[in-house]
Amino acid sequence: MKRLLLIGAALAALTVPAAAADKLLNASYDVSRELFEKVNEAFIAAHPGVTVDQSHGGSSKQARAILEGLEADVVTFNQVTDVDALVKGGFVSEDWKSDFANNASPFYSFPSFLVREGNPKGIKDWDDLVRDDVKVIFPNPKTSGNARYTYLAATAYAKEKFANDPAKVEAFVKKIFDNVPVFDTGGRAATTTFVERETGDVLITFEAETKGIAKEFGEDKFDIVTPSVSLLAEFPVAIVDKVVDKHGTRDLAKSYLDFLYTPEGQKILAENGNRVNDPKVAAEFKDQFPDVRLLTVEDVFGGWGKIKEEHFAEGAALDKIYGAR
Repeated sequence: MKRLLLIGAALAALTVPAAAADKLLNASYDVSRELFEKVNEAFIAAHPGVTVDQSHGGSSKQARAILEGLEADVVTFNQVTDVDALVKGGFVSEDWKSDFANNASPFYSFPSFLVREGNPKGIKDWDDLVRDDVKVIFPNPKTSGNARYTYLAATAYAKEKFANDPAKVEAFVKKIFDNVPVFDTGGRAATTTFVERETGDVLITFEAETKGIAKEFGEDKFDIVTPSVSLLAEFPVAIVDKVVDKHGTRDLAKSYLDFLYTPEGQKILAENGNRVNDPKVAAEFKDQFPDVRLLTVEDVFGGWGKIKEEHFAEGAALDKIYGAR
């Protein structure tokens, strides 16, 4: 009897990894809920029996949650520095960018504007966001990768406008921050503040989110304004090595992230307002995406390493602006 019990226990133990290997948790940024509902539906249809669960929040907040125990098998973030935080914590390999194409970024976007129908304040570009009569909505850059891109895009614009004069750049960005009546923790909460609470004159968020809001709540209620220049926002993906090795889900995790690069995956991304790199899919959706001059973190700031040191480290440029408001 004892022998049978031991055999039964051993067999039960062997079945745990097999069951776990059919289930993934994707930790993603705050405004990607609807996107990954569509992605997961298509992926599961091609992989019967698989389950994909989602966790959403500010990208930086999600990274901290994983470091503190959230067992996500994959991450689909909106900022490289948040994946780097997982590298530093020993959860993601140092060469994660080489695991997938385009520096492990299957799609891209940029900070764009959403205004009330008819654009009553006449908002056209970043210059309009420093006006005394304009209230700006975007989330807390301390917890939201979305907002960090807003901060960086505004800074990049100011650096061009004021020929890199540090005092003028800081004053410009600080004025935008001063015009924010409330800082929510994530992009979706900021959307709620703007759309449902009807607070603010302009919402700054990823272009994909502006398209999604207009589609969901009515294009007759909002106008999308594409600024003259913005900052390329890549959306890095990575396998969380420490978790997939525990769950036995490495192969499934890789298949899931690979799916984002397939023509079907790229089409789902484009249908949900994201810009993609697949030439055929990009050409199919070209008419839906206006031209915009996109700067890069490498060209403007010298890369993410310098950004972390000069802008996001404790006491650095963001702290001076955010803490002074």
